[in-house]
Parts: sequence; C-alpha cells; structure tokens
Amino acid sequence: MDRIVLLLTIMLLYLVDVSAQNKAEDSVKQTVNNLFEGMKAGDGAKVKAAFADSALLQTIVVKEGTVSIRNLQPSAFSDFVSKQKAGAADERIEFGTIRIDDNLASVWTPYKFFYNGKFSHCGVNSFQLIRLNGEWKIQYLIDTRRKDGCE
Repeated sequence: MDRIVLLLTIMLLYLVDVSAQNKAEDSVKQTVNNLFEGMKAGDGAKVKAAFADSALLQTIVVKEGTVSIRNLQPSAFSDFVSKQKAGAADERIEFGTIRIDDNLASVWTPYKFFYNGKFSHCGVNSFQLIRLNGEWKIQYLIDTRRKDGCE
C-alpha cells in the first residue's frame, strides 16, 4: 500500500512539473509569436512590446567572406516595421529548442523571410528572454541570414 501511495505521489508531482513547464514554454512562444505577428501586420507598437527596455538586436553579416556583427536598437526596428504595409514583412518561423530556467529562456527558431510575397532569405534566430513582472520579454536576439541552403 505504501508503495502505491509513493508511486502515485511521484506521478502526480511529475505531471504538475510537466504542466508548469508546458505553460512556461507556451508563454515564451507567445512572446516570440507576438514579435512576428507584429512584423507581418506592420504594427511597430506590437513589435516594441515584445522587447525588454534594454534589449539588444544583432545580425551576423557575411560580406566577401568576412564575418561581422550589425547592431540594431529595438526602437529603430519597431520604427522600420511601422513603415511597412501589412503583409510586407513575413518571417515564417519554426520553433526549435526551447530551454527555460526560472526567469531565463533560450529559444532557437529557424526561419524563412519573405518581403512583399517574395522569398528574401533564411537563417536562424537565437532569442534570450527574461521574465519581468511575470511577463516574458525578448532581451537579446541575434540571427543569421543567407539565401542558399533554405530548403
């Protein structure tokens, strides 16, 4: 009898832990999805709301074989998005690995980017999110961009 109670207790604790992890992952995914929904809608305010105030955006640039990093402020990015017509900037992501520890989340999203309905490039986004006042915000985003190998 004691073994049954112990086994049921362990199973219940496992299910509670899995449920909490799934809820956290869903919240993290929603923040990332809000960013791309805002981009597609041309809604700079929605894009800006996805980022923490001190966020940093970077792109890995390869030009003539030389690798460099280009920095972009979230406010400049949201301003750019605001100037786009709805549907112009369409980044189609797939969620890869998601890791969460307390108030830190790491998200990997391969993507294909279309501009005005035409394929532009593909790559991978790497997000670092933080939970501030119970809400997930993007603190850091770095991406790769290429035109080849985008099956």
